[in-house]
Amino acid sequence: MNAHVHSGGDAPVPFDDRGLAYGDGLFETVLVRDGAPLLWEAHLARLQAGLERLGIPTPGREIFDALPAHGVGCGLMILKLLMTRGSGGRGYQLPENMQPRLRWRMTPFTPQADRWQTGVTVRSCHWRLPRQRALAGLKHLNRLDNVMARQEWTDPAIAEGLLCDTEGLLIEATAMNLAWFDREQRCWMTPRLHHCGVAGTLRQALLEAGVLTEIEASPEALANAEAGCVFNSVQGVWPIEQWVSEQQSDTPPLRRTWHLEEQPVREAVKRLQVPAHALLGYPVQ
Repeated sequence: MNAHVHSGGDAPVPFDDRGLAYGDGLFETVLVRDGAPLLWEAHLARLQAGLERLGIPTPGREIFDALPAHGVGCGLMILKLLMTRGSGGRGYQLPENMQPRLRWRMTPFTPQADRWQTGVTVRSCHWRLPRQRALAGLKHLNRLDNVMARQEWTDPAIAEGLLCDTEGLLIEATAMNLAWFDREQRCWMTPRLHHCGVAGTLRQALLEAGVLTEIEASPEALANAEAGCVFNSVQGVWPIEQWVSEQQSDTPPLRRTWHLEEQPVREAVKRLQVPAHALLGYPVQ
């Protein structure tokens, strides 16, 4: 059902907002190029699916379609949308008359383009993602697992942390999706997100294009891969140059290095980076 929405741009939210109090809401982070939102239909589809899953009334689409135009003539921008259930209800009880609250902000953006070519170092996180099938794939406001995982390192040389679920299966990075090039299948694999994780919009587009294949896999799949990448709809595709798996004890960390200058690795990365960057308007290095 459509709903009356309190839309206030970057205005403050009241103390009793349910998104602030309980994480009761969703968000989207959209790359906007000269007023044109990229992967816009995928972002709106994920938001719509999340609103339906949480039982939050759906605003009219015209409210969202008007927002990217604020970036016309501004080059590359990031549009962040925050959608909460609004205020009201006693404790966790839902308000009888829900009036969702929309907040948004548009900010200039410059991608970390050097990482497209030189690659990044990632590490394995000790934190594990709990399984909750009902919330799997959604970009909801409850991101404490990501916060807890991200605080495991402060080394600026490490770009991302890789997360497994409580069953030890690969899921994603703290702020990006994950993929690896399987030596035997000769294709790019990405973790299946039936139990947890965020179903990224770039990931979804690449799945629909047949570039990625979903699979349940342990970290050994990445360790044996010909190449690996982390990616999202804002930064594009970062090849993994080194993967560090730190141990709980005094034993040295495990490391796996991919030499990005080697032709098999370089060609594998291009098979993912070319179609992904075409969707975002980014060059391939």
